[in-house]
Amino acid sequence: MALGNLASRFLVAVVAAPILLLAIYQRNPIYTWVIIFAASLVAMAELFAMTLTDRTDRLVSLILGALAVAGFYWMHPLALPHHGAWLMLADSRHAVLGVAVIAPLIYYLFRYGDIATVAPRMAFTVFGIVYAGLLLTTVAELKRDGGAAGGDLVLFVLLVVWAGDTGAYFAGRFLGKHKLYPAVSPKKTWEGAFGGLAGSFLAAAGMKLGRLDGVFNWADVVLLAIPGAALAQVGDLAESLLKRSVGVKDSGSILPGHGGILDRIDAVLFFAPYVFAYIQLRLFIAAL
Repeated sequence: MALGNLASRFLVAVVAAPILLLAIYQRNPIYTWVIIFAASLVAMAELFAMTLTDRTDRLVSLILGALAVAGFYWMHPLALPHHGAWLMLADSRHAVLGVAVIAPLIYYLFRYGDIATVAPRMAFTVFGIVYAGLLLTTVAELKRDGGAAGGDLVLFVLLVVWAGDTGAYFAGRFLGKHKLYPAVSPKKTWEGAFGGLAGSFLAAAGMKLGRLDGVFNWADVVLLAIPGAALAQVGDLAESLLKRSVGVKDSGSILPGHGGILDRIDAVLFFAPYVFAYIQLRLFIAAL
């Protein structure tokens, strides 16, 4: 990575980090949701730009994605007012799946264009909504559902992924000799992967000691930081595979030195749902 690229990354981090911290530590979770919603829109737009050639298809897919992402977050008991008719909408997110899956199929039924391309266009629309939209929304759900620890849980996700990315970069640069998955990402090495796991574990341990001591025990740290960070690295590789399959280097150019939004959140898309599911499973087991 060139020095100029590192400088660009540092500058983006200096600007973005205070905004993120200010949002996630506001008592009202809507500030976190606004940022996550905006990021999901950009990520979906980037993915549709890579996979859908027709501008109208991309626009309609993005509108349907925005509706699905908003519905997925807001149609939940903790997001809606706890009184009156609002209770009838609570926890009705199954309807969101209709928007995410059925609506694109209906759209292509009436605007099929080249009929030989309908199947991949349908698939990419639904995939983009779920992958770049709904998965990212779990970050906002961690803030909303985490109570007093909500902001710390979001920071936990971001720091573990960032530290893993940083650890992988430096370990790969100075120690890397054995290629990890050259067909998908030629520069990644096994040494970098283990360096990433070490960085993620240190970040998770630091968050446990500094902010989450009453939320996570050391078993939680191990179970979240090791398999979860490995899953985050798989998310990075999966996005690399997607880009390689459509012949692009970066998902976009919105972030200098970083590429697109999707390039920066690919690991988060896999790690945040894992953390969310882990916490829910732990609460379920504790309630038995």
